[in-house]
Amino acid sequence: MVEHGKRFECDVLVVGGGINGAGIARDAAGRGLRVVLCEKDDLAQHTSSASSKLIHGGLRYLEQYHFGLVRKALLEREVLLKSAPHIIHPLRFLMPHAAGQRPAWMIRAGLFLYDHLAPRDFLPASGMVALRRHPAGAVLQRRFTRAFAYSDAWVDDARLVVLAALDARERGATILTRTRCVRVRRDARRWEADLEAPGGTVHVHARCLVNAAGPWAGSFLQATGAGPARPLRLVKGSHIVVPRLFDGDQAFLLQQPDGRIVFALPYEGAFTLVGTTDVDFDADPGRVAISPAETAYLCDAVNRCFERHIGPEDVVWSFAGVRPLIGDASGSASSASRDYRFEHDTAGGAPLLSVFGGKVTTFRKLAEQAVDWIGPVLGRQVPAWTAHACLPGGDLFGKVPIARGVLEYDAWVRTRRQQFAWLPDGLLARYARSYGTRLAALLAHCRTRADLGDEIVAGLYEVEADYLVRQEWAMSADDILWRRTKLGLHVAPGAARRLDAWLTVRRRGTVTTP
Repeated sequence: MVEHGKRFECDVLVVGGGINGAGIARDAAGRGLRVVLCEKDDLAQHTSSASSKLIHGGLRYLEQYHFGLVRKALLEREVLLKSAPHIIHPLRFLMPHAAGQRPAWMIRAGLFLYDHLAPRDFLPASGMVALRRHPAGAVLQRRFTRAFAYSDAWVDDARLVVLAALDARERGATILTRTRCVRVRRDARRWEADLEAPGGTVHVHARCLVNAAGPWAGSFLQATGAGPARPLRLVKGSHIVVPRLFDGDQAFLLQQPDGRIVFALPYEGAFTLVGTTDVDFDADPGRVAISPAETAYLCDAVNRCFERHIGPEDVVWSFAGVRPLIGDASGSASSASRDYRFEHDTAGGAPLLSVFGGKVTTFRKLAEQAVDWIGPVLGRQVPAWTAHACLPGGDLFGKVPIARGVLEYDAWVRTRRQQFAWLPDGLLARYARSYGTRLAALLAHCRTRADLGDEIVAGLYEVEADYLVRQEWAMSADDILWRRTKLGLHVAPGAARRLDAWLTVRRRGTVTTP
C-alpha cells in the first residue's frame, strides 16, 4: 500500500493496467525511462481478461482486406510464442466445411495468404482433413465430411498482462493497482496528477502522460483537458464455458449463417470455451455481462455443428468484455477494425499519448511504437528491445527467445518433474504453465508437499497464494481464482469466501506462510 501524500517524479505516467498499458510500461522501463503505471482496479480486470485467449493473425480479417493488420499480427504471433512458451502455446484449428458456407476455393486462398503473409518458424502449414478418418469428425454432425486445418496459438491473457507488469517493475517501474487517476493538470514541461490509492492520495509529476485506459480512453482524454471525448466504438464480446464438448487438443472454428465465426476451444481440461459475440455497447464498461440473446447465439453456433447439443443450462461460467474499437458505428460490429491508433499531442504543453483500439496479439508492437515516439520527445534515443527478450518465466532455455522453448516445452516440464518429484503431476503441470522458470522462486523454500502450507481451497496452497500477493499484486479471491489462476472453475461454492477470509487474516499479519 502506498502511503498517503507520497510523491513520485517520473518520465512517464501510464494510466491503464490492461495489456496496452502494461506493455508500454514494460517497454519504457526497459529503455531507462522512469515509469509509474496506475490502474483503478486489478491488472487485466476488464477487457484484457475477457478475450478469446488467442494469439492469432485474425483469419477472418482477410475477408475485410486488412492485410496489414493480419501480417503484423502473424509476425507478433511468432515473437510472443518464443518469448512466453509457458503461457502461450501452439493450437491447431479445424474449420468444418459444408455446402452453403464460404466456397472452398475462397477458404483455400485465404489460408494460403495466412500461411505466407509472414514467416513461420515452427507452426505447421494449413491443410485439408477428411473427417471420416479423423478422430475430431466423430463429434461433428455427419453433414461435415471435410475440414480445413490451420495453426494459431493459445494464451492465458490475464497472466500475459501480469507478466508484462512484472517485467516493467523489475526494470524499475512503479505499478500501482487499485489506484485511480482522479485529476491531471498540464503545463509546458510536465503533468501533475493526483491518484486515489487505498492508502490515500498520491501525487505524480510526469514529463509525459500515456492514456491507455481502454474503453475509458475517450472520456479520460476529455478529463485531461486536451480535447473532447473521442467517439470510440465500444463493442461487447461475450463467451460461455460449458463441460467439454470434444476430446483432443484441437480447436474448432465454426462458420455461422450470418457470416460470423465462433471459436470452440479446449479450456482448463474439463471444459470448452465458446465465443465470441460482437454487439455494440453504450453502457458502463465496468458493468458488462453476457445477455440471454448472446448466450442463445453461442449455444446455437455449437448446435449447428456438433452432435452434442447444449443450452443455457449447460453454461458453467460466462464472461464479457468491451473492446474499444476505432472508427464510427457504420457497418457491423464484427467488421470494425481491430487495429490500433495513436494520438500524439505536444501542442498543449507536456507530451500526451493516447492509445485507441488494439488487440492482445499486437500489444508488444503497439508498445514498441508508442515508446519509439515517447523516447525522442523526452530526449532519450534508446533502441527497441522487447522483440529479443523473454517475458518473466519464459526463459526456459536461456534469456533470448528461441523456438526451442516452444518445441521442447514438454521436455522442459519432464525435467521439472524430476526436480520436484514430490509434487503431484497435475499441480506441477499447472505451476509450470503459470510460472515457467519462476517455478523455482515459487517453490524456493519447499522440499515436501507439507511445505506448500495449508490447502486454502482445492488446488490452492498457502505458498502460491502468498506468492501471488507478494509478487503479482493479488488482493482478492477474484484476483487469484479468475485472473492469476483459473481455479474458480474447479473449486466448490463458497471457496471465494474462504480465500477472502484467508487474505484478510494475512493482511493483519497473522498468517504464517512457508
